[in-house]
Amino acid sequence: MPEVSPSKYLVTATWDDVPHLSEEEKRRLWDGIPPHQRKSRAKGIPQLGVGLIYPVDEESITVDDFEVPEFWPKAYALDVGWKVTAALWGAWDRQNDCVYVWSVYSQTEKEPATHVDAIKARGYWIPGVIDPAARGRSQKDGVALLNEYVGMGLDLDLADNTVESGLFAVYRRMVSGRLKIFKTCFPLFAELSRYHRNERGEVVKENDHLCDCLRYLVVSGMALAVTQIVAEQDDHRNIATQRRNRVTGY
Repeated sequence: MPEVSPSKYLVTATWDDVPHLSEEEKRRLWDGIPPHQRKSRAKGIPQLGVGLIYPVDEESITVDDFEVPEFWPKAYALDVGWKVTAALWGAWDRQNDCVYVWSVYSQTEKEPATHVDAIKARGYWIPGVIDPAARGRSQKDGVALLNEYVGMGLDLDLADNTVESGLFAVYRRMVSGRLKIFKTCFPLFAELSRYHRNERGEVVKENDHLCDCLRYLVVSGMALAVTQIVAEQDDHRNIATQRRNRVTGY
């Protein structure tokens, strides 16, 4: 049963569980459903069909998990808050210019040290970007949080938090086949299915921590992506607390 969070699980029912629908009727219904609504209508996966920010078929961006090649550069994005702290990791297939989201992390009400341990477990050498506003705080507070996490050994910079152009950048990669997500990233898929705008066209800021991370990763994170060999040659691990921040300049 897919785990959405430590205390929540998602159970769905498909139209295959409905005995009165024939195969012919299913095909007819399927052909008449917009691609971004097919998961909801046919598979019982809830989503907001009106106002969806990424109206794409989930199957088109999903891939089976595989071992990421060592020569693919990696990076991650981090969204920090007391209620929820989330992160996701991407690997870049440079030959095809495709970003693969291969791991996600989401925890509630934990100390920074717990998050740092989880991040390092995915690869201590992987560089990342962090939300500059730190969940509604000021830019100054965002820099303070950056310094706190860097002080615990993470290689971090401030992410570009431009919203609309960032959303478009993610969507463009999705529809062009240049953004793929590992099948086991259940919490991210759960957020994407509900990530929507309100009646005024504004992004609804609820349960969107991983969606924000995805935007940070695409816009800022992958520009910093490195392989482990390059990271260790440049001694990223040791200079993370000494170098100037590439965004703030201090």
